[in-house]
Amino acid sequence: MAEYFDEGCSRRLPWRKRPAAAQLMAAAAQPNRPFDAVVIGEYERAFYGDQFNTVLTMLQQQGIHLWLPEADGPVNLDDPVHQALMLLLGSQSRREVLRARHRVLAAMHIQARVQGRFLGGRPPYGYRLADAGPHPNRGHASWGRRLHRLEPDSATAPWVRWIFQQRATGRSVAGIARELNDRGIPCPSSAGRVRNRHRTKHEWIVRTVVGILENPRYTGRQVWNRHGARTTGPPHDGAPTRPSAARGWAESDKVTHPALVDEATFLTVQGMRAARPTQHGHTRAYLLAGLVQCQLCGRRLDSHWVKGRPGYRCRHGHTSAHTRPPELTKNVYVREDHLLNEFRARFAETVGDDRSAIADYLRSNDLTITCGGPTRKVKACGPSRAIATMDETVGDQLLLL
Repeated sequence: MAEYFDEGCSRRLPWRKRPAAAQLMAAAAQPNRPFDAVVIGEYERAFYGDQFNTVLTMLQQQGIHLWLPEADGPVNLDDPVHQALMLLLGSQSRREVLRARHRVLAAMHIQARVQGRFLGGRPPYGYRLADAGPHPNRGHASWGRRLHRLEPDSATAPWVRWIFQQRATGRSVAGIARELNDRGIPCPSSAGRVRNRHRTKHEWIVRTVVGILENPRYTGRQVWNRHGARTTGPPHDGAPTRPSAARGWAESDKVTHPALVDEATFLTVQGMRAARPTQHGHTRAYLLAGLVQCQLCGRRLDSHWVKGRPGYRCRHGHTSAHTRPPELTKNVYVREDHLLNEFRARFAETVGDDRSAIADYLRSNDLTITCGGPTRKVKACGPSRAIATMDETVGDQLLLL
């Protein structure tokens, strides 16, 4: 009666997200449909995981039989032979997907590392895509597919070089982002709107500048399967290393496109991001790191060591990508021991007198401390956290929401 064939759709997608399969299910739901059976040509191309049981149930509710060549007719799950057959076909489909995925990922890894091939995606800020000739595979070339390579963009490449130069001189990442915003330089999402329609922000942020400084592509080498994993400490030997050396990225063995920064500068910038040891060689610990928030601007307070003890501060306009508004105070600073002493009485019944236990309790319950205003608050940052409410005053007013 009719043929429904999906082309270019992964079998892992449910039927409702496949165009032809969705049309088939819509036609099966019509009361005046001209068919009473659906024949699947090849199980491995039609189903994955538990999709077969879902589709079979939907069709049986409409009074439609599901036929498979392997079953020599309609499938009957009440038959033990058909049950074993469906389990076998499902395992084969999953096995074929895993094997195909492994082969494709291995091939792309070799193409990026050995051949230095550009394997798609948005070009990094500072580059544009250029034609690199026909596809080396004759079949793909006959279909009109061509290779691409990266070339410096005359409008944005100078700013990438400027970012690396400024960072190499010791300038802070926040200061770089702030000057870019003050100068009105288009950020990556504004410079390439066609490829960044999913991004709505049109200003530089600290994380964007950090992403540029960590990208090895600016050294002229092709990178594939790059993913974020920020370094939490210095290397074991104390020397700066390339991010890809420890993260398993596929990086080309040779230079494949014009570099915007030399290798030495790139490594120097990576070394600047490593944690610096103290003059006594000790490691400074901040129990409430990431748990203290500024009431005035909403940003997390930076961990700050002063006079031999840990504290937290927010310097508006100095560690952010925006200039400090005139109505805000210049700095917000709070000592860690003061916060812990104030909260110790409130959490004594729950966690005891241990300071580390107080910090662990705040993290496990998605609680944050807000400072900088007339009151200090402990509030829930999760979507559904509600612990208790107290109005007692300890120094400043303490609210536990």
